[in-house]
Amino acid sequence: MNRSDIDWKGYIPAITTPFTAAGEFDRSAWQELCEWMVAERMHGIIAGGTTGEWFSMTGAERVEQFRLAAAQVRGRITVLGGCNAYTPAEAIELAHAAREAGLDGILLSAPPYVVPSPRELVAFYQAVSDAVAIPIMVYNWPRGTNVDMSADLVRQLADIEHVVALKNSTGDFGRFIETLIAVKDQIRVFGFPFNDTGIELLTRIGGDGTAGAGAILGHEQPDFFNYLWAGDLENARRVGARDRELFKAWIRPDFSAPFGSPQAIFKAALNLRGLPGGYPRPPILPLTEQERDSVRSVLVNLGLLSPA
Repeated sequence: MNRSDIDWKGYIPAITTPFTAAGEFDRSAWQELCEWMVAERMHGIIAGGTTGEWFSMTGAERVEQFRLAAAQVRGRITVLGGCNAYTPAEAIELAHAAREAGLDGILLSAPPYVVPSPRELVAFYQAVSDAVAIPIMVYNWPRGTNVDMSADLVRQLADIEHVVALKNSTGDFGRFIETLIAVKDQIRVFGFPFNDTGIELLTRIGGDGTAGAGAILGHEQPDFFNYLWAGDLENARRVGARDRELFKAWIRPDFSAPFGSPQAIFKAALNLRGLPGGYPRPPILPLTEQERDSVRSVLVNLGLLSPA
């Protein structure tokens, strides 16, 4: 398989997983959130990614989450299942579940905490690819794995049968560009900023989209790509600036948050917008009242909430 075997493109956010105040997986809220993502014209969603707090969910909950997402979306947009795990065996089990649920592919990072070598990472992805015939989006996530994949490593991973895409969340923009040039003709590349630099790279060098987080702005975030593809750079820049306003307020360049945790911030923002963000699950805690007010002020500035 390669980039031509899939149609993934545009804005494909990892979305939050709603939990109740008691910490239970809120299934109806999850389905409602998935439906809202379809209505807001996302190009796809990622279920159970980092933003979805996969690390605090049981294996059974993660499998159920895949099934509910597939049943709710019904093929209207791309759905990828987050299969991050510590071992190939765990990732393979989740990948089988994603395939059985009818998902379009999986998102898979390096095993967290382990800090595997390049040779071990190639073997890890090879094992999953050999075991399950499902398209794989490699997730380079240095903040969560302490591994920042080099262009050479990604080139080796791109040669694996079912690897078709890359979500590159490196904080090293020079490495991002080097990797883009190395693999853009072989696999799809996601992770472009919503600014003139991103526009130049996408239009002059190549690339496919952004696998972002939260989708707090709704249709405006996929519209960055819709406008770009239509040649409407003025509107692409306009909605891109609004996305950057959120990013600047809530996310640091290394993808940490200036207060609370990103997942808690995104959930608070969705809740304030009247959407089913729900609660985070420990170890992540809900925002304090002062932190929620900070989130509210950003949404008010963007015209998403009234000042009252």
